[in-house]
Amino acid sequence: MKLSLSLVVLAGVMGYTPIAIAASAPAPHQPKGVKPGVIGAVATNREGSYCHLRFPAIQGRTLGTDKPQLKPATSADIIDFYGPCDHDPLGKDEIQSQIRLQEERKAED
Repeated sequence: MKLSLSLVVLAGVMGYTPIAIAASAPAPHQPKGVKPGVIGAVATNREGSYCHLRFPAIQGRTLGTDKPQLKPATSADIIDFYGPCDHDPLGKDEIQSQIRLQEERKAED
């Protein structure tokens, strides 16, 4: 039982390693215009203008500041975004979207 649990934990840690590596160095096959901080980008059309992007959420304590920062790539708080490949994870639109989500969560509690 202990060996099985150890193997499951080891497999989980190894599964997050490629995500962390992808966040530190953009892959050469990413669609054009992908912004820093995006840990996964897959073009969903032939032109490569519409993508499925994955990136960490913005850190809550930096959300309303002049210098918002993304959570670590190994965080469980990952955003799945479908839209333009050049969407900025720290751009004005994304900040407003995450502020709205944060307010909705507070209202539900």
